[in-house]
Amino acid sequence: MGFDKIDLNILRELQQDSSLTNQELADRVGLSASPCLRRVKALEETGVIDRSVTLLDQKKLGLKLTAFIQISMDRHTPERFEVFESLVESYPEVKSCNLVTGQSADYLLEVVVEDMDKYQEFLLGKLTRIAGVTGVHSSFLLRRIINRTALPLDHLA
Repeated sequence: MGFDKIDLNILRELQQDSSLTNQELADRVGLSASPCLRRVKALEETGVIDRSVTLLDQKKLGLKLTAFIQISMDRHTPERFEVFESLVESYPEVKSCNLVTGQSADYLLEVVVEDMDKYQEFLLGKLTRIAGVTGVHSSFLLRRIINRTALPLDHLA
């Protein structure tokens, strides 16, 4: 899919603030409201714009502990992975789940909870009870240096 300069500017602006009104967005990218809305709708219809969300401050919500968990599985079969992924998807503590390669682990999870007690409950009560999980290695976030939500778009220009 080809993107012109205006499409890229629309995407950049929306990645920074998806709450912009169509008129505000149009003003920022140098269009009138109707053509801007048509372009945004086209980007949504093609799936380039997946969805708009509100980002919350996890610390202000009492979610003070972030863990990165490497999970090793006993068997590398589609059925085993499907069961694991389905269960993990149902856990609200899991912020992201990624199937990875190049590590001794099969999955890398990012988990957000209130404190170490809640982490222990999650780990022992949910994660290690999933059939096929043979290894769990946890690392804990000390300080987040970069936390971008925007994707780089320069390669499209």
